[in-house]
Amino acid sequence: MTVTQERKLVTEIPGPRSTELMARVRRSVARGIGIALPVFVTEAGGGIVVDADGNQLIDLGSGIAVTNVGNAAPRVVSAVQEQVARFTHTCFMVTPYAGYLEVCEALNRITPGDHEKRSVLLNSGAEAVENAVKIARSHTRRNAVVVFDHGYHGRTNLTMAMTAKNAPYKDGFGPFAPEVYRVPTSYSYRDGLSGPEAAARAVASIEKYVGASNVACVVIEPIHGEGGFVVPAPGFLPAVAEWCRSAGVVFVADEIQTGFGRTGDLFACSHEGVVPDLITLAKGIAGGLPLAAVTGRAEIMDAPHASGLGGTYGGNPVACAASLAAISMIEDEDLPARAREIGEIMLPALRDLAKRHPIIGDVRGRGAMIAVELVDSSGEPDPIATGEIARACHAEGMVVLTAGTYGNVLRFLPPLVMPPELLREALSLIAKVFDAR
Repeated sequence: MTVTQERKLVTEIPGPRSTELMARVRRSVARGIGIALPVFVTEAGGGIVVDADGNQLIDLGSGIAVTNVGNAAPRVVSAVQEQVARFTHTCFMVTPYAGYLEVCEALNRITPGDHEKRSVLLNSGAEAVENAVKIARSHTRRNAVVVFDHGYHGRTNLTMAMTAKNAPYKDGFGPFAPEVYRVPTSYSYRDGLSGPEAAARAVASIEKYVGASNVACVVIEPIHGEGGFVVPAPGFLPAVAEWCRSAGVVFVADEIQTGFGRTGDLFACSHEGVVPDLITLAKGIAGGLPLAAVTGRAEIMDAPHASGLGGTYGGNPVACAASLAAISMIEDEDLPARAREIGEIMLPALRDLAKRHPIIGDVRGRGAMIAVELVDSSGEPDPIATGEIARACHAEGMVVLTAGTYGNVLRFLPPLVMPPELLREALSLIAKVFDAR
């Protein structure tokens, strides 16, 4: 069924059917699963999600940057249907299949750099990060892992240690994996530093508190995702990557949220010509199906011994079919260009809104990865207002997400296939919410 690309509200948000289903959630689903917007989706496509009450909401979340190609994209659906009718699982480590190989070949081709590469397929972003650390440690024979303030890398034990924010991701779940060290990032809205200055500060921290000879890898998101869509100042990433090269440290780009066209290039590292040694991938990789990967320099990727990497479901054949279809769609339809167009529409509109509303302290982002940081009259983070505005957007029929180390960022991640007129309607509604305060 084709979902019409129009917002339509037939009940309040959430409606009675979604409210009824939420009552069942409370009886059956673990309390630790948080829900941002309690509407139950029955269909989705393009830039619209349809809920159980028949409301059609504008999707500014993409399942947290997963459905870059749109939900239930016909090319993905067709590939999945064909594959699921042939076979659903063998485990690549038992009896391999072409889909896994073809995804690896595609990732080796499209990720930054023209060096020889290898890939391994996994289940989730956190698993990809863990495996990148394993690979880097195997290659360097060092133990220390360096991460950054405001970084988010997952919810497993190691990736919780690597994630900066305590609540809700880490609180009460320790002790955490050792040999993880955090250094300052580049956050020009808050620190006022240039990229090279922020990089020098980070490097000085590494050398003083960790020691370059102990560091296996530096892991960084080219744009911090859960940390609040913090875009580093120009020159920061190249300087950190160059230090890694000089120190024999593996530079790992966590492109789980930024990858596959989201920021206006296939990968966010490419905006400054940074070529990572390893890159972790997930979210937008497979049009909504669970898949993740680590791709990187052949000599690093081949460091672990045979059978040192793997997993029962990693590179599931149905997910691989979806990934090949999604990648072909991203390339054939030039979805990075669509992401740039989204940014060209959103950023000026939000900056104009910020001129009228001092609560908007910063507007930032690249492509279709856009955020506003909300502050009080003294410039301090205002998470309470952020939550209120998000709920008001929900009531107007929009899926919006919050983020930020301080919980004071509204983030916007529309599907890259969203029609421009739907995006402009969403911006008008966002302005309506702010003007009503």
